[in-house]
Amino acid sequence: MMKIENLEEILGYSFKNKHLLQQAVTHSSHTSKLTENYERLEFLGDRVLGVAIASLLYKMFPTEPEGSLSQRHTGLVCKETVAEVALTLSLDKYMIVANEEIRENENVLCDVCEAVIGAIFIDAGCDVAVNFVNNHWKELIDKNVAPPKDAKTLLQEVAHSRGLGNPVYKLIRREGSEHEPVFFMTVSLNGVAEQEGEGRNKKLAEQGAAAKMLDFLGEHHG
Repeated sequence: MMKIENLEEILGYSFKNKHLLQQAVTHSSHTSKLTENYERLEFLGDRVLGVAIASLLYKMFPTEPEGSLSQRHTGLVCKETVAEVALTLSLDKYMIVANEEIRENENVLCDVCEAVIGAIFIDAGCDVAVNFVNNHWKELIDKNVAPPKDAKTLLQEVAHSRGLGNPVYKLIRREGSEHEPVFFMTVSLNGVAEQEGEGRNKKLAEQGAAAKMLDFLGEHHG
């Protein structure tokens, strides 16, 4: 088994409570005890990561609108990105698992990385945990200068490249109260079944419909 002290060096943080770090890298296949595996720590770390990234983006991009910040945030906290960070921290080598194949599981890598963040939060508090996220995610933000394309923009490009015409959006109904409305929009393309999305305003509903259409067309997005 790899020494926890070596992992602390990689993480750049020394735990006061070493058990927290060991728990953070222990998969439920090794033990189902909630006080011994990472599942509860992952729940906490997921929330800490979300807040830390939101705060970092808010400071780094003072002129960007909410939509662009949300797109960046989604890309930085998604399973693929968190698993990438886990590998850079060699967490796969330090996992305590019953089956060696688990070390390569992207979902598990993501969970373990979030559990480590949760463990740091408990051991040292919010500021230290946020700083940890800043240190290990800032390079990813720097690499991706432009926010990912929103669903409507991407659908427009896909439709044009496939010769499907321009996407046509239509409001089909509105539900909810005056103060909390929910809008339902469809999007249609030539020769493709229309798709429906919903949101608290028409723009969000259109984005939802566009995302559904991209999924229907088999196009990766977000």
